[in-house]
Amino acid sequence: MKHQRTPFTTSGTEVEGKPDRLVLQPAGWTTPKGYSNGVVARGRTVFISGQVGWDGQCLFRSNDLVSQARQALQNIVDILAEAGGKPEHLVRMTWYLVDKREYVAAFSQLGEIYREVIGRNFPAMTAVQVCGLIEEAARVEIEATAVIPD
Repeated sequence: MKHQRTPFTTSGTEVEGKPDRLVLQPAGWTTPKGYSNGVVARGRTVFISGQVGWDGQCLFRSNDLVSQARQALQNIVDILAEAGGKPEHLVRMTWYLVDKREYVAAFSQLGEIYREVIGRNFPAMTAVQVCGLIEEAARVEIEATAVIPD
């Protein structure tokens, strides 16, 4: 017996071309820039551990935040591909940063590299400053969750 898909019981805005995903945006709230307040998705959930800005051989090629963020995002895309997923399936990201000022100063560059690697998918996102990361050379660590449609 084939599983029948039931409609979402939550109100939200359907993401264009993605019927398995709704963006949650309370009425009257200002639309966030570069992220979503909440996402409801249906499918297989993929949990991606925190990725730092090193390559597949665990080597840092740069000590610069923007370059490390690009590599960390690419690592997420590569891991997600192992599950048959694409950047558009990302529904949640948490960025851990060692320097808030560095992040704010590089915000427009980070937006550019984010769109280059991830595209125009803006999942629920959080960014926090931490006092340090386990990998001493790391400037950023990014966790991600994706939902690949059934």
